[in-house]
Amino acid sequence: MKRRLQRRNKKVIKQRLPFDRQFMFLVLFLVAVGLVFVADVSAPQGLAYFGDKFYFVKQQILAAFIGIISMFLVSVVHYSFWKKISVFLFGISVLLLISVFVPGISYTALGARRWISIFGINFQPSEIVKLSLALYLARVSSSAKKPLSYFLPVLLVAGLIMLQPDLGTTIIVAVIGFAQIFVSGFPIFYFIGSGILGALAVVGLILVSPYRKDRLMTFFQVTQDPLGKSYHIRQILLAIGSGGLFGVGLGQSRQKYLFLPEASTDSVFAAISEEIGFVGSVTIIFIFLYFVFRAFKIASNAPDTFSKVLAVGIASWMGGQALLNFSSMVALTPLTGIPLPFFSYGGTSLVMVMVGCGILLNISKYEQKKVTSRR
Repeated sequence: MKRRLQRRNKKVIKQRLPFDRQFMFLVLFLVAVGLVFVADVSAPQGLAYFGDKFYFVKQQILAAFIGIISMFLVSVVHYSFWKKISVFLFGISVLLLISVFVPGISYTALGARRWISIFGINFQPSEIVKLSLALYLARVSSSAKKPLSYFLPVLLVAGLIMLQPDLGTTIIVAVIGFAQIFVSGFPIFYFIGSGILGALAVVGLILVSPYRKDRLMTFFQVTQDPLGKSYHIRQILLAIGSGGLFGVGLGQSRQKYLFLPEASTDSVFAAISEEIGFVGSVTIIFIFLYFVFRAFKIASNAPDTFSKVLAVGIASWMGGQALLNFSSMVALTPLTGIPLPFFSYGGTSLVMVMVGCGILLNISKYEQKKVTSRR
């Protein structure tokens, strides 16, 4: 009888609970603050290019509305549903990645071919594939597949994204893949070996591309060519340095007046830092750290292998992307053109982040609970 009770005490069940409300309110807070800063930072660019200083924020509000609705709809769908359709979604996302090279439905901007336009709707397939890859690898992990079943999808997606070219997104895809492979329980040998090979591949791709090589050399020689190759990073550092301790004031950024390239997208944190200063910037970083902590906490309490590996993939995606953006803004890493989740202008990115958060909310409903019995 005693042994039976001991076994019962250790039993783990899937118990439906209210979803993680702290995480939900944190997501909504980040969306709201992000909209404020997009409205602020993008106004000069919208006025200059479209004659409407609210052009970008109106687009972002629409994306936020779609994203919030999507998050709540996804949060009521049992996470196991995504396991059933993960192969299909991954296949569609790979086809979309290939479609960016098809003339007529794709277009080039800023020297890269990353966007598709269908029926007047523009979106980036590389943002969609982040989630679909996490779903596919989570399914693979729950089926105890061989190592190639993990590495081949990551290599396929990374290769297609590098052809666009988009080194930043390639790095995030690698982060998602390696994090999920690691948590799937593979020997550390596979993890370290693949990491070394991936790093060598990135270095090789940088060296064979004049554009990426220039970015790398600019990282090491920031003071050279201030009006050419180093212009972007110098304007970023000027914006951050101008903020001082408490900033110049909300809406008072000078760099956003077309001095700072990509002020509303990749470089939005630099303009924000100018306005709210060191104290405000550190506060935003700590809010992101707490967001990532809550996401990984959901992963640690996930009820089964699929949900755990999926939650780790989503948390690594968002955390890795924020870390890469922050580090490039303070010149700790070369500029990669990666958006800051919730804050950078971009409808596809925001909607997909919200869908990922909806999946995390659903997983949080089924945390592991130990049954304690009383005699």
